[in-house]
Amino acid sequence: MQVESGKTPKTVLIIDDDAAIREVMQDVLELQGYRILTAGDGKEGFNLLCDTQPRPSVILLDMMMPGVNGWQFLDYQRSHPDLSQVPVIICSAYRESAKAVKPAAVIEKPIQLNKLLEAVKAFCA
Repeated sequence: MQVESGKTPKTVLIIDDDAAIREVMQDVLELQGYRILTAGDGKEGFNLLCDTQPRPSVILLDMMMPGVNGWQFLDYQRSHPDLSQVPVIICSAYRESAKAVKPAAVIEKPIQLNKLLEAVKAFCA
């Protein structure tokens, strides 16, 4: 995806405590023309989500994080009507427990980059 001149790129918020995973996802998605925001835990991610205008097109969320984890982030996000509209793609090694929170999509770790790109593109079209 190349961003057309004059168009604002779609924003993706990545929330994952693993810096290496965040960096790889960021690099891959930036090469496709997306604007990327990153957070190392749910609290930082929620603050970015609240402060970003326009809102991100999609959130990539890890569930197992120290501090504010993915479940807590979802509770916060879903309790705010203007933020709950942003779709969440869960990125987790625990696919079945991730499905239980009814996300927009689930990408199993280790992440296959083609699946990451397909999922993000579906919400950023």
